Amino acid sequence: MSDLPACPKCASAYTYSDGPLYICPECAHEWPSVAEEITAEEAEKVVRDAVGNVLQDGDAVTVIKDLKVKGSSLVVKVGTKVKSIRLIDGDHDIDCKIDGIGAMQLKSQFVKKA
Repeated sequence: MSDLPACPKCASAYTYSDGPLYICPECAHEWPSVAEEITAEEAEKVVRDAVGNVLQDGDAVTVIKDLKVKGSSLVVKVGTKVKSIRLIDGDHDIDCKIDGIGAMQLKSQFVKKA
C-alpha cells in the first residue's frame, strides 16, 4: 500500500504525511516524521565562559573586555562584576542587570566566572 508507518496509537494503516508530521485520519493522532533522538547533552545546553568554566543561573561573572552599549554612549568597562546572571537561548546567552547601566544581554565569550 504505502511506505508510511502505521499509527502508534490505533495501528491504522491510513496515515499520511503533512510536512514534518505523520497524521492518522482515524484517531487524529500526530507524531513527528523524523525520529529525532535528543541526547541529554543536546537537551540541556551548556554555557561556558571565556576560560571554559560552566556557567549556571545565579552565578557572578566579570567582564573581560570593554563592551560598547548599542544605541548609547555608555561602555561596560573591563572588570565590571555582574551578579545573579540568568542564562537564555540565543546569540547573547546571558541576561543580567549591570549597576549604572541597567538590564542587558551579554555573550558568554566576554565574561569569566567570578
